[in-house]
Amino acid sequence: MTQVKAITEAITRLSEVHTRFGLVRIESEQFFPEWSGELRQITETEKASLDVLRRRYLYHRGEGNLLEGTVMLLVVSPLLALSGFYDPPFRMKAESSVELVLDDGEEVLRGRIDVLVLHNQLWVMVLECKKTTLSVWSALPQALAYLMANPQPDKPVFGMLTNGDDVLFIKVKREVDTVQYDLSRVFALFTSAKELYNILQILQRIGQTICDDLP
Repeated sequence: MTQVKAITEAITRLSEVHTRFGLVRIESEQFFPEWSGELRQITETEKASLDVLRRRYLYHRGEGNLLEGTVMLLVVSPLLALSGFYDPPFRMKAESSVELVLDDGEEVLRGRIDVLVLHNQLWVMVLECKKTTLSVWSALPQALAYLMANPQPDKPVFGMLTNGDDVLFIKVKREVDTVQYDLSRVFALFTSAKELYNILQILQRIGQTICDDLP
């Protein structure tokens, strides 16, 4: 009999993701140049918009912890707009359902992605948002499971995790006999405005990479 479980309940540790999906972390700048390579300089207008974003976030964060919905409104949505993911050729899906069938159909994992970015029906990026009381690392096993549900596994796909205070990027790519991934460093909005500038640069670089590589 097939067992149906929620991804949030079935996948709670990084070791579980590695074992269930055969994921291997590749710590290499060549594997994930979208965050570690040379990045485009952002404009003064973009910096001004990011400064407003950060000022608003710190203002609301100063009153206490923030829920996922508030983090989405204050941080994720403005960043997606500034990086061009709300505009052609990209499309957005919120609360997108995914399903993973494991062990020859004996187990089915189901979940719901906070935000899914598409390009010509191809998955581009999965965004996972947590409340500020949770570490950004707590979202990593779940996000990797969602990325494994990519219906075009031969194409690279990216992830962005945030709890508002911190942002982490992921890249997943299937090779001949393994599925490989790597992580960026953690970017901290509290530290300085430059951290937020770097986040936008990486998002723009990912968007440009996708547009260059896909039809």
